Parts: sequence; C-alpha cells; structure tokens
Amino acid sequence: MRKPAISATVMPAASGEMQLVGRALAREGGAFHTIIKMHNQRLYRIARSVVRNDSEAEDIVQEAYVRAFAQLGDFRGESSLATWLSRIVINEALGRLRKRRRTVAIPQNLQAEIIKFPLNPSDDPERMMAQRQILELVERATDRLPDVYRTVFVARVIEGLSIDETAELLDVRPETVKTRLHRARALVRKALADQIGPVLLDAFPFAGRRCERLTAAVMQRLGFTD
Repeated sequence: MRKPAISATVMPAASGEMQLVGRALAREGGAFHTIIKMHNQRLYRIARSVVRNDSEAEDIVQEAYVRAFAQLGDFRGESSLATWLSRIVINEALGRLRKRRRTVAIPQNLQAEIIKFPLNPSDDPERMMAQRQILELVERATDRLPDVYRTVFVARVIEGLSIDETAELLDVRPETVKTRLHRARALVRKALADQIGPVLLDAFPFAGRRCERLTAAVMQRLGFTD
C-alpha cells in the first residue's frame, strides 16, 4: 500500500526544524538568530493580544525566548517550534496579568497604546492618513475585545493560524475556537460598524527597528555579541 503523500511533505519541514534546534543546542549563534527572526512577529502579536501594551509585550517575548532557549533540549518536535514558543509566550503573558491584578486595580476604561505603522513613503498623504485611521480603528476594536475572544481573534485572523493550530496553541477544542472566533468577529464588526469597509487586517506589525531591537537584546542575553 502506498504511503500517504502528506508524509513526504511534512517530514522535511519537521526535520529542518529539528536541525535548527540541534544547531542552537550546539550554541551556534546563527541558529538562535534565525529562530528569533522567524518567530518575532507572531510571538509579539500574541503577547500583545494578552497584555495590550507595546513595551510590555516586547519584554514578555524577550523573557520567553530566554526561558525557551534554556529548556530547548526539551523540545521534541511533537508540535511545531512556533506553537511551542507561543505557549511559552502565553504563559509568560498570563503570569504578568495575574501579577498585575494582584498588585494594582486595572482601570475600567483602559486606553491601549496605538502602534505606529510603517507606511510606504511613496504613498500620497491622503492615502497614508486613511490607511492609518483604518488600522487604528481595527486595533482599537481588537483591544476592546474580552480576553477570551481577543487572543483567538489575533491568532486566527491577524496571525493567520488555522482552527486546529489555534486550538493547540490555546489548549482548547477546535469547536471552542470556532465559537469564540464567531463571537469575536461579530464584536469587531459591531465596533467598526459603518466607519470602514472591508479591509485587510494587517494589524500589529513587527518589523524594522522593533524587530531588530528585540533580536539584538535576546542575542546579547544569550551571550552572543558582535
């Protein structure tokens, strides 16, 4: 009997990840750098979906990387490296929230910071302003989602994970993801109302100086300096 075709396509990717992990375990600086650059954006978006604060999300991702690399030998490839790292980020972020709630009262009308999106300088000013306003509306609507819906929305819609990947990441059933996602989308649509039409949810970018800064900070903490 023929083996399913999927085995021929899945194994090289898994094998490549394990090779990259092996290089990192051998303290190869380039492997650490590659892992960080590959996962920065997803991990930052997920952290921010939990804490709703730019600088704290950055700090969470940095701490998560250091923790993950310290226990990298435990990674067995049973899930993707992205999922494994994302779980560590979520645990770190939730731990911060619990600590915050024990020490200070969270204001009812918490205003989230708005990320400044890098726009194409060649765009005309009116288009740049319209794009900025649309993205800010999407960010505000996302930030105002209840916690239980916001992380699902960010993982599934903004980060583009599948239903199964999101369920695995959050340790819930796929049916739960679908239910929460449906509710989250309805809440976002209600928040946006008729202010904007359909847009590409290219929100919460992680590129440029922010990405380079976080990568450099983690590499330095791991002992790799120029």
